Amino acid sequence: MGEEPVQRVKVWDGWIRLVHWGIVSLIGVSWVSMRTGNLEAHYVSGYAVLTLLLFRIAWGVAGSDTARFTRFLRSPLVALRHLAHLRRREPDTEIGHNAAGGWMVLVLLGLLLVQAGSGLFANHEPGMTYDAHGPLALRVSDATSSWLTGVHHLTFNLILAAAGLHIVAVLAYHVLKGQDLIGPMLTGFKSLPARLAPPRMGSPVLAAAFLTAAALAVWGITRLG
Repeated sequence: MGEEPVQRVKVWDGWIRLVHWGIVSLIGVSWVSMRTGNLEAHYVSGYAVLTLLLFRIAWGVAGSDTARFTRFLRSPLVALRHLAHLRRREPDTEIGHNAAGGWMVLVLLGLLLVQAGSGLFANHEPGMTYDAHGPLALRVSDATSSWLTGVHHLTFNLILAAAGLHIVAVLAYHVLKGQDLIGPMLTGFKSLPARLAPPRMGSPVLAAAFLTAAALAVWGITRLG
């Protein structure tokens, strides 16, 4: 028998790729700005991350098929079975996130939400490289702000660890399974068996509305201090 025919399919819309690469870039900006004491850039990058996260949550409910949480979140047992076959070299037939990747997305989104949310309440502590506070820091007690500042710094380290694990997994899929996960997230397209139906892409108008609403929500939050 000949090889199964394949077709080039759009699996990731531009909005998902914007969130993915936007957050990657903004995490870098947040780290550099913290190390250099550029608080204005640090907070702006944090607000941008929170905006993208709020948009991603909305898009995960009513966006493209491959963006929806209900489409890619499967039971932990299914994820473990998937990882058990990591060393099996086989064609990529996943239209969106695989079972294990879906849980990694959820973990990263959760950590990023904690990071951005705690940053809103973070405050200066002696010995830190900057002297400022988040827009909501004065709305809580000093003890609460101090605790959330600690959460903010701890969560950043957890994000780096999770991101490192994610990179290792992507490389493992390339080396062990012969599957390219980076290219589709750059271009939006991947080659899939022709028998698979392409995913439905979400409305650009709805996506723009969600992104605008998220930006306005974050702007409103920053004015509560």
